[in-house]
Amino acid sequence: MDTRSGEVTLLLRAWHAGDQDAYRRLSAILYAELRERAVQYMRRYRGGDILQATALVHEAFVRLTGAHNVDWQDRRHFLAVAGWTMRRTLVDLAREQGAAKRGGGAAHVPLDPNLAASGPSLVDLVALDEALTRLSEVDPRKTQVIELRFFAGLTVEEAADVLGVSPDTVARDWRLARTWLLRELDRIGPPGLH
Repeated sequence: MDTRSGEVTLLLRAWHAGDQDAYRRLSAILYAELRERAVQYMRRYRGGDILQATALVHEAFVRLTGAHNVDWQDRRHFLAVAGWTMRRTLVDLAREQGAAKRGGGAAHVPLDPNLAASGPSLVDLVALDEALTRLSEVDPRKTQVIELRFFAGLTVEEAADVLGVSPDTVARDWRLARTWLLRELDRIGPPGLH
């Protein structure tokens, strides 16, 4: 993975410098990885047909195409932005499907079984996004952990690598963030949790 990470970093820098071929090569390397993560995420999805895993990754890459001006640092940075982009894609689609007002056709997704210590496990994407926005005002890193684990499907170790922190830090942030989110979503009330 270190060799591949180095190659990704070089391609990100070349893309930033305007080399569109670098973006195509970068996409070929990271597409399969992001698709695998999206497949894992979408397997947990039980709330309807908001988007297939392949379409989610494709849409994320389309949205990232315009990000050539980003001063990409490395593979970790790209994966963090891709996780955020997948979150935005799903939330935008949920809103388009009438989820702006909770209840009316809201798209629901299951939180990871490890995310919910007890109780219901379906969460309205729009409510989750609103709660994550509030969490980011208090602790941006915990929001990034949720984006990387929940939306991008990374393991604790992979998220730690992306964020440049220890796996123990990510595991702790994951526990605290999911507790905070579950409380926040419970406070909002139905149909946030079902």
